[in-house]
Amino acid sequence: MLPPNHALRSELNDEVHARPSDSLRPPLRVSYLALLSESSARQEEWEHVRQLLRRFGRKTSERSSNQFSADLGEFSIRWERHAEFTRYTFAVPGPFADPFTVAALSAVPEDWLSGIKGQIIVASNGAILDQSAASEDFDAVAAQWFDGNVLVGSRVGDGAATALADFRVRADGFSRFLLMDRHLTARQAGRVVQRILEIDTYRMMALLALPVAQALAPLITGYERELSRVTTVLESAGEEDEARLLDRLTRLEAHIESGEAENHYRFSAAAAYYQLVQRRIAELREVRIPGLQTFGQFTERRLAPAMNTCLAIAGRQESLSQRVARANQLLATRVDLTRERQNQALLESMNRRAKAQLKLQQTVEGLSIAAITYYVVGLIGYLAKGIKALGWNVNYELAMALSIPIVAGLAAFGIRHVRHTVTRTTVKSAP
Repeated sequence: MLPPNHALRSELNDEVHARPSDSLRPPLRVSYLALLSESSARQEEWEHVRQLLRRFGRKTSERSSNQFSADLGEFSIRWERHAEFTRYTFAVPGPFADPFTVAALSAVPEDWLSGIKGQIIVASNGAILDQSAASEDFDAVAAQWFDGNVLVGSRVGDGAATALADFRVRADGFSRFLLMDRHLTARQAGRVVQRILEIDTYRMMALLALPVAQALAPLITGYERELSRVTTVLESAGEEDEARLLDRLTRLEAHIESGEAENHYRFSAAAAYYQLVQRRIAELREVRIPGLQTFGQFTERRLAPAMNTCLAIAGRQESLSQRVARANQLLATRVDLTRERQNQALLESMNRRAKAQLKLQQTVEGLSIAAITYYVVGLIGYLAKGIKALGWNVNYELAMALSIPIVAGLAAFGIRHVRHTVTRTTVKSAP
């Protein structure tokens, strides 16, 4: 008996088999849609696919999955859900006279197509032809099937086929690609078509970051100028300016951090999509055709500068955030030092006031002793006079004179005792 399986063993093992390529044989027409959609729409999209399958008598699980493919007779469908977009691939087998006169999408019910959720980011029509049925005159191919546009293409699969595309969106909203099969297997043909479509999709997904970078560029320039102005003033700023400068820096830092948090995902996603484009191009194993740009050359020439722009803007944003944080920290340190000096001056002032209060208190205590002595000695004098009136021979003036030092000493001792008691109570109750 073996130990129990890990709860995720099957799921992780099956991940390597996820999204397999279809088996495609020429002649074949292909229509492809990639739509941006929210991740919350995953179940709704799956329900829409299930509606199509039920029309053709197919039953599927109600539980949503990330990918599904099926042959419905008139056409085959492949549905894939990704993090930010959803892909639909429809294929219709030949024969056909022209690969682009009637698109594979025309075999799909129109009312079902109109119910697809999302926004189209890529739409493409393509075909797989036997090499014997296709011309090697690429100028003629461009004129016949690509509206005379400049073609991008190469021998792929180490020469097993020829792939052509123009990456142009026509009036019908679709671009076009063509695969001329020489000796591809069905699985190889499926992989090549999948890679061509993924190159176009990931290229567009990566380029979503470019408008963000272009919009951020003037904002970052403005932030850099503001930081320069603040640091210039900071060199000669006095204590009265520090609070105002700290407020400006704090606001600037808040704007930068907010923008970085908002756009960090888009730039990170663009970098990931760009890596996927490069990987899919490498997997094509291109062999250059004289006179044509390869997929790798076309992509690097146009996509690489855009990605470099995004990378530069992301780097400027991060660098600016760090510089503002350092300036903010420097100014905060100055403000702390200023507060410490102010606190020290305040403590010295309080110390002086405490000393003055002590001297005043000592003066008041002396006056209090004198007043108490005066009144108590007066009472003793009245007492002595009363005793003398009763017939006792008492010199009341002498009694008053002798009582003065005694009364004064007792008053001084009593006041000092009260002060010490109050002081000890205050110290013990202090936090």
